[in-house]
Amino acid sequence: MTSAQVEQHGKDSAGNEAVRDDGTSPESGEGYQRGLGSRQIQMIAIGGAIGTGLFLGAGKGISKAGPSLILAYAIAGVVIFFIMRALGELLMYRPVSGSFSEYAREFIGPFAGFVTGWTYWLFWVITGMTEVTAAAVYMTFWWDIPQWLSALVFTVILYGANLISVKLFGELEFWFSTVKVTAIIGMILICAGILTIGFSDVGDTASVTHLWDLGGFFAGENGIGSTLMTLQMVMFAFLAVELVGVTAGEAKDAKTVLPKAINTVPWRIAVFYVGALIMILSVVPWTSFKAGESPFVHAFDEMGLGIGAAIVNFVVLTAALSSCNSGMYSTGRMLRDLAQNGQGPSLFTKLSKNGLPVVGTTFSAAMMLVGVWINYQWPGEAFNYVVSFATISGMWAWIVILISQIRYRLKSDRGELPKSSFRAPGGIWASIFSLAFIALVIVTMGMDKDNRVALYGAPVWGAILAVAYLVLRTRKTEKAEKTETSA
Repeated sequence: MTSAQVEQHGKDSAGNEAVRDDGTSPESGEGYQRGLGSRQIQMIAIGGAIGTGLFLGAGKGISKAGPSLILAYAIAGVVIFFIMRALGELLMYRPVSGSFSEYAREFIGPFAGFVTGWTYWLFWVITGMTEVTAAAVYMTFWWDIPQWLSALVFTVILYGANLISVKLFGELEFWFSTVKVTAIIGMILICAGILTIGFSDVGDTASVTHLWDLGGFFAGENGIGSTLMTLQMVMFAFLAVELVGVTAGEAKDAKTVLPKAINTVPWRIAVFYVGALIMILSVVPWTSFKAGESPFVHAFDEMGLGIGAAIVNFVVLTAALSSCNSGMYSTGRMLRDLAQNGQGPSLFTKLSKNGLPVVGTTFSAAMMLVGVWINYQWPGEAFNYVVSFATISGMWAWIVILISQIRYRLKSDRGELPKSSFRAPGGIWASIFSLAFIALVIVTMGMDKDNRVALYGAPVWGAILAVAYLVLRTRKTEKAEKTETSA
């Protein structure tokens, strides 16, 4: 029996405890060791929302939309909070490592679980490819060494760490996130000092009036239209915030730790995105920012702080390695979940003595190395198109979370399923609003020639998965018929 057959909280239709094809219960630890503590889960949740999308990508958004980019991050942050609370409601109903893939099977259907699992795996493999390559580029800031060598070394180190213990993964993420958080808080404090005391090269001109005096708050070329067109890069910056859901099967006291981590979403977005941008754009006029340039590096330069470039380079290196580390972690779990439900090779169900999905992690790490080689051979637009497809892949997980929460809430309100101890505010209406917002983001992607190709790739990937699912289901049916005949 697969988890798709679960009709009640951890029960099958006969009222017995539900089990997967490999004999494990969706309610159990699934063979994993619960080695992630509160401190680590909290920082994984915080670090998941802070990456290169902020440290590097925000420069392009500022140049396009001006100060109104702050509003775009704030509104998107509200949507992200709704998504995370929807995920939290599902996690407290049934905390499992397969997370969104498991919920897709139960509340949407087996095919949805198949698509979600493989799509989320693809998202992290592509992300891992690009981030480890980016980390290698950042290393050239200090040393003139071949990029492929740095990428290989980083991949091997992170792969090794993920095969030692889940606790080591958690420690790496804790320190990676600490570096990112420290950098942003440091920038906010420096900007606050400049605004109040007036030191540095921009001390005499810094003012919060920069937010509306230089062409208005909606100062982009097309006003509010320019703000709308930045939503896709804003949502890209938030990708991976849902990773905390994948840790459910390995978190100590998951039903206490995960809600606390999810409830940090509003203040971390308010501080790290909205707060940081308000401070930076108050100190340095938005008109001086350019696409392709880190707003943090540019702000440091304008302040006359020459060490800024080195500091930000170290931070973005950390962010890239953090993302790749998360990819190593999540892909192995997703492949195992798929295999446990008969939707992937059974080889991926194997765990090491330390309770780690060694085969799935190894396969994913190998795929990431292939991507590094591809990027080395063909570093042009073709690879950038693949990267833009990662955005669609990541948002698919959010769509599945929201639809699953809506269906779960309707069932629990009818008394067909037990109510979650961590119900999402706004109920199904907040999820419907979030789905509409994601649809708006997808529409803006279709209006942008640089990102439109990702929308062409999504149906192709969907068709590939549909064929694969039909083949898989046919083989399972034939195998079942042979077993009945031989019996």
